[in-house]
This record gives sequence, structure tokens and C-alpha cells, in this order.
Amino acid sequence: MKLFNIKSSIFLGLAAVVMLSPSCKKFLEETPPSNITPESYLKEENQLAAYAIGQYTAVLPSHANWSFGTFGIDGNTDNMAIPALDNKYMPGLWRVDASGGPWEFTNIYNSNYFLERVVPLWKAGGILGNTENINHYIGEVYFLRAFEYFKKMQIFGDFPIIKNTMADNLPLLIEASKRRPHSEVTRFVLSDLDSAITLLKTVSPDGKKNRISKACAQLLKSRVALYEGTWLKYFKNTAFVPNGNGWPGRAKDYNANYQYASGSIDAEIQYLLEQSMSAAQAVADQVALVNNTGLIESINNENPYINMFGALDMSGYSEVLLWRQYNQNLVTHNVPVAAQAGNYAVGLTRSMTESFLMANGLPIYAPGSGYKGDDYVKDVRIDRDGRLNLFLKEPGQRNVLINLNMATHATEIEPIPRIAEPSYEQKYTTGYAIRKGLTYDAQHCRNGSGFTGSITFRAVEAHLNYIEACYERNGVLDGKAQTYWQQIRTRAKVSTDIAKTINATDMSKETLDWGAYSGGTLISPTLYNIRRERRNELMAEGLRMMDLRRWKALDQLITTPYHVEGFKLWGPMRSWFTPAQIVYGANGVVSDPALGQYLRPHQIRSNADSYRGSRWALAHYLNPIAIQHFNLTGNGGDANSSPIYQNPGWPMTGGAGAIGY
Repeated sequence: MKLFNIKSSIFLGLAAVVMLSPSCKKFLEETPPSNITPESYLKEENQLAAYAIGQYTAVLPSHANWSFGTFGIDGNTDNMAIPALDNKYMPGLWRVDASGGPWEFTNIYNSNYFLERVVPLWKAGGILGNTENINHYIGEVYFLRAFEYFKKMQIFGDFPIIKNTMADNLPLLIEASKRRPHSEVTRFVLSDLDSAITLLKTVSPDGKKNRISKACAQLLKSRVALYEGTWLKYFKNTAFVPNGNGWPGRAKDYNANYQYASGSIDAEIQYLLEQSMSAAQAVADQVALVNNTGLIESINNENPYINMFGALDMSGYSEVLLWRQYNQNLVTHNVPVAAQAGNYAVGLTRSMTESFLMANGLPIYAPGSGYKGDDYVKDVRIDRDGRLNLFLKEPGQRNVLINLNMATHATEIEPIPRIAEPSYEQKYTTGYAIRKGLTYDAQHCRNGSGFTGSITFRAVEAHLNYIEACYERNGVLDGKAQTYWQQIRTRAKVSTDIAKTINATDMSKETLDWGAYSGGTLISPTLYNIRRERRNELMAEGLRMMDLRRWKALDQLITTPYHVEGFKLWGPMRSWFTPAQIVYGANGVVSDPALGQYLRPHQIRSNADSYRGSRWALAHYLNPIAIQHFNLTGNGGDANSSPIYQNPGWPMTGGAGAIGY
């Protein structure tokens, strides 16, 4: 069997290549992606710099070339919807792969290759160049390995901890395939981040925030610790945590006697939340939030808060800790075109728009809130949280203010939502479209030629992480958490009377928000409003699914299907459309009004699997591992003898859905 370009990727898993063909015997000794890697490589400062930056695009999120980029990642959650419902919400359709999948180690290998060669030389003083810069680039690779491991941990939970490249010794590779409990993986990630924090500069060498800095590592540390702390809290006593009831790791002798580093799961939770608070504070106390002037259609770009998300150069925005720069002659994307239209068919949900408070701090349903209703998009925005007012587009608003003659695919005036449009490029899936990522400069509105920046880390997340970690750990908000929360709400132009909001919150009226639940039960109004703030501030920034998983916030979908809704099509806005644009039934393009006044993008065709609504299975909190990896590491191809174990609720059969479906 011939292996595809071994210098481009480590194939599948640790043992896969060795077992496929004799020609692959040296795969673990291969150099990472490059044409030539001489023995003298990685011995000079500039070589370290080039290697580290070369791993950024593979490891860190950024805009895709053609879609809505990072602003579309939250599609297929309660925040944003796309036309096709993901299989993870249709139990039985998400199935165990026969081969492949994300159980692979390419990026981990590349980081290990660097650290294995560079760290000994560095300690021996054998690398030429500026000492501080050398330290920084080594810190970058520790950060990148940590980020990659955090991704794996979110997907699989328990995962092998591989710190070195290895020779092509099959028993050694099988031994290395053993999964470590995810709490141990978390400790490993935090250790790498501590190394990064020690080595990284406060201001990265490029001076433009296109490279990782110390604050990035501190922010990521707060994210990782909060993730694991809340995961352990909400999944406690289940098969999804080490030593929980039914945890599959216990069946393997190498994990049978596992103990938490803190001595118990409760102590580990407290430790992690404390770590999250400390790391978050280090960022929040040092980095100023960008100002929000409240202006929208601003030809002179007077509102930094809007412009930050679609700027060419993001280095001047204090809140941006790391961003990717694009170049019109090298690498471009299509985000500006999408942001001026229907966001490439990624639309805000009714749940998302209704979660925003009124400017006076009251929920929309509270007596005296002043809510104007949702008969028209413009009504939804009136007197609301300033973020909704800024980022929810309204028909008739101007999307282009600069270089009007340069555009070929610009949408100069925001149109009536194109809900019947078959093309993803123009389709408004829910009727609600977001402004984040929009630039008013038409030079970016030539298909696929946008070169606005892409934000990777934003400092406000540190404020949000601290608030949540503080409350989850202590059950109350300390003075710093309250200050951070008030800073966020001041910028959002919402009343800073947080107690007023909490007292007016009726959890029975917040059920459209998946974050209102943990383990199928509604949470307290205080915790809910902490989650609400996070949801509103980070809308469309790609963190929603991570949050929903760690909160165990999808259990209620197991027994009660959820129907994603958009704007109120079957109210007065119906008059916006011709009869041909609002056909429903067998050949419909919109949902039947008998289902409700709100557009239901997944209930247009009754023969579609999505018509039954978004549903869930406990197994879906983690991905299944493809069967090939068990066969490759099992004795004589016997999957059951593999040191790897399958995730809870997933079978050892390729093509099968979660157990019970």
C-alpha cells in the first residue's frame, strides 16, 4: 500500500504508518514539513522564528478562504444556524468512522520535533542570536503544542501525552498510544503554558501582535483551566470524567489506579478554577478594552469596537492580543463579501437576539422593560444592549461607505433578508444577519479577495473567564469580578446594575438558551447571567460549542427536541416577500406557518432528518475514535486488545451510531 506524501503529514496515528508498508519504516524519523532539513537547522534565531510561525496556520483558528471565516464557527448552535443541521444533533446519523478522523498527531509531532532538538541546544547555549528572542520563539512552540493538545482534549477527552518523536519500534508506538485521563492532559497543557509564559515577551518581536505574546499564553491558560474545571464539575460521577461511574479508562490496567493530582475531583476543580482566575486577572488588569462610541454607519471609522473586527491592521486595538494578517497579493478570504450579505448562510437565531438585555438592564420580558417586540428587525434593536444594536444588521442600512466604485460583489445597502436564495453566498438562513467582520471599504468586496485581519485572541475573554471562574469556585462574585462585569456592560452601553438584571431574570422564560441548563436542569439566575454576558460579548467568535459542552448544557435535547428559529417571518414582515419567495410545503423554501410565526430553517422539508428538531445523545459530548486505530494497535489486529479505549456511549463498530440509536 502506498502512503500519501509522508513529508506533508504523519499518517493517521502513532502506529499507522509503520504497520502499513515497509517503505514507511522511517516515518517517525522524518523531518517536519519542508523540502530539506539539514543537520544545522534550528541552530539560529531566525530559523527558530521561521519554524514557529510556520506552525501558526495549522494550529490556530483564522478565516477560511471562502466561507464566513471565524465568524461562522458558531453555526449549528443555538447562537447561529446554517441550512443543514449537523449530524451531531441527529442521534444515529453521527457514526463511528472506519478510519481516519482527528485521532492524529501531525501538529503535535511538529512541535515535539522542534522542542526535542532546540531545548537541549538552548540549555547548552548552542543557539546563535538574541537571547530574549530565542526564548520567545521556544515559548511560542510550547504554546502551540498546548493549544493543539487542548483541541484534542475537547474532541476526545482522554488522549495520549506524547512529548518526543519516536523511532519506528512497534511495541514502543503501541505503548505510546495509551490514553491519559484528560485531567492529566490538562495538567500537561498548563505546564506547557507555564513554560510559554516564562519565555514569551510581553510584546512579541514583530511588534504588531501577529505573533504570540505572554498575554496570549495567560489568556489560554485561563481558558483551559476554566474548561476543565467546569467539565469536571458538571460531568462529575459520570463516565466522562476520570474515575467516574462507567469511565472506560478504568478498564485499562495503566489507568486503573489513577488519582487526581490534587487528591480528589473536588480539589482538582477548585485548583483549576483558581488557576483560571489568576491567569485571567493577569490579562484583564493589564489590557484596556476598546472603546465603543455607539456609532454604526461611520465613514470616518469613529467606532473602534465595530472596526476592530474588520480592520486591515488590528495592531492598534489594545484589546486584540493576537491576529492574523492577510495580504491581497498572497492570501485572501471572503469574509467582507459575506458580512455585507447573509454571512454565507450563517444566521443569528431568535434565541441569540432575545438573549440580549434592554439598555436599562432588564430582560425583554420583564415588566417595564420597554421592549418593542420583533414584528420588524428594526424593532428588535431599539433600546437594546448596544452590542445587538451594533451587530444585528437592519434592512436599509449602508454596508459600503468607502471606495464605492471598487466593489464587484458589494452589498451597498442591507437588503430585505434573502431567505429564498438558494446560493449560500447570498442566503439569509434565519432572516437575521450579523455585522461582525464587516468593513465599509468596498475594495474588499471583490469575491474572494478580502484581506482584513482575523482576531485569534481578544482580552475581554479574560474578564469573562475571571467572572465565571470566581462564581463557580466561590459561589459569589468578588469585587474584581464585579468590576470586570461592569466594565463590559459599560462598554456595551447596558446598565451596570447587575443585581437589577439578576432579580428580574425568570429562568422559565430563558429556555431557548441552551446555556440556561446544566445536566438538563435550569441553573440559577446569577450563573445564567454570567453565561449570558459571555454569550453576548463573544457572539459569533467560535467559542459557543466549547462552552455548551463543558457546561453539559445539551442534556435537555435528549428528551425534548429543540427547533431552531429565526426572525418572525409570519408576522408583518411577511409583506416584504412575494408569494414565490415564501412557498412552504412539499416544494417549500420556508417553514410552514402552522409550525409557528418564526422561520424554522431546519423544518422546511418534512422528509428531512432535521425536521424532528435538534436532538442529543450523551455520547455526543465527545467524538468517537475511528476503528482503524484500535485495529492497528491491537495484538494481531484484534481491536479489543488495543491499549486504546473507545469513548463513552460509542460502539467498537465502524458505521454505527451512539449506543441505543
